[in-house]
Amino acid sequence: MAYSDFNLAKVKNDFGLALDESRNLFVDTQPVLPSATLKTLLIDYIPLATSISTEKARSEFLIAPILAEVRRLLNNQVSLFSGNEFNVDAQRGLQGFCDYIISGSKEQLYITAPVTIIFEAKKEDIIGGLGQCVAAMVAAQLFNQSKNHEVERVYGAVTTGTNWKFLFLEGTIVYIDEIEYYIKEVDKILGILLQPFQPVLAVV
Repeated sequence: MAYSDFNLAKVKNDFGLALDESRNLFVDTQPVLPSATLKTLLIDYIPLATSISTEKARSEFLIAPILAEVRRLLNNQVSLFSGNEFNVDAQRGLQGFCDYIISGSKEQLYITAPVTIIFEAKKEDIIGGLGQCVAAMVAAQLFNQSKNHEVERVYGAVTTGTNWKFLFLEGTIVYIDEIEYYIKEVDKILGILLQPFQPVLAVV
């Protein structure tokens, strides 16, 4: 069993989670202007990725440049992983590959705590990818705890490259944003992706 075997109902039941999908989680998050480089890339890559329309193309041409921009905005003080194994607890199904991981550590040679954001890239089915993403977020929570580097929130996103759905795990509650963002709002997407590295605000 692996992350990809989880749907939202299964991950909720297996790990005793509660879901809250009734809030606009990032309404107060300030947009961050993308660099001229990212703007140029997206002008070229959005029509290319959507024309090819494979999960791989969307991942390479849309998601990866945005996540690389986040790393640049943080002065390369975080690490970014793509397609890495993240095996935490095989008996509970918390194993397999994650499309992208951002860690709060600068260590780039291997994944170290704290694992801060988990991303799942899906060609079309964002809702279908939520269970897989949440399972990996639970794994990240356990991984951070085992390394004595616990963070209050583990963030996640399920994205097609053009559409982005954000969520975070706090204790045993999964908060799923009621809003879905589109790549034309890349400044807002960047602001949200930088949120885990800002002081944690209370969920009201």
